[in-house]
Amino acid sequence: MSEGLLRQTRLWLLAIRPKTLFAALAPVMLGTALAYSLGKSHLPCAIAALLGAIGIQIGTNLANDYWDAKKGADTEDRLGPVRVTSSGLLSPRSVFLAMLIAFFAAGLAGLYLIYEAGWPVFWIGIISIFCGIIYTAGPFPLAYMGLGDVFTFVFFGPVATMGTYYVQAHGISFPALILGCIPGSYSVVLIALNNLRDRESDIVVNKKTLAVRFGLAFVRAEIALGLYAPFIFTLLLFRDGHLSLTALSASMAVCILGGLAVLVPVYQIRDMRLINGLFPRTGGLSLLMALILSLFLLF
Repeated sequence: MSEGLLRQTRLWLLAIRPKTLFAALAPVMLGTALAYSLGKSHLPCAIAALLGAIGIQIGTNLANDYWDAKKGADTEDRLGPVRVTSSGLLSPRSVFLAMLIAFFAAGLAGLYLIYEAGWPVFWIGIISIFCGIIYTAGPFPLAYMGLGDVFTFVFFGPVATMGTYYVQAHGISFPALILGCIPGSYSVVLIALNNLRDRESDIVVNKKTLAVRFGLAFVRAEIALGLYAPFIFTLLLFRDGHLSLTALSASMAVCILGGLAVLVPVYQIRDMRLINGLFPRTGGLSLLMALILSLFLLF
């Protein structure tokens, strides 16, 4: 690979933020495992659901990069990873086109799912893509109104998990809803960590995240809730007979210990740049929880 091509590859990886793709993987994993446990799995649909979810996640990441730069939210004082549009590493036009390609790819996967599971899938896909765009775009962007946390929980949690289950089982279920709340909760933690880190710069650009609206104590409490809400959801699944005592014990141990590994630094850190180290911990925790629950559902 030539040096120029290698550099371009690195820049596009920086743009699509591959470490965030757990948000697409975890709910699809859980929805598929639940469908399999009930004898309703369909591998082609599971793969298409994963590809569609990844396309929407990448498209959303690129949309955020593009429109945050246009709104002036990503300044040179940014504490997080470099954004390719605002820094001039990639042209706004190329990032915008890449966003369209990502959403188009998600749409192609969706066409197959519509064929297999019907038109409800069409509306799920359209609304997901629309919300991914208006997360930072338009006159009333969700992230700038303090609604990003709600969007993240709903679409990268219950909607993604129940959607994955639906395209395989051709129905919905309460366990799929509860399972979806687990990755949704961890996705909220990631958004809250981001908002905690960027609170001061968000105030400057009038980006009214929950951290800006309600302060540091609120957003730290939000992080704590997101880390330990999965504990309640696993209890609900156990109560209804969908998890064994062993599965409950394993998931609770991961939830409690993994949560402490994120929560303790949240209350100790004063240099907000150090928040960046908590993102991979939270992503890994979400994937580990999804993997443990999926394995117990499968076997």
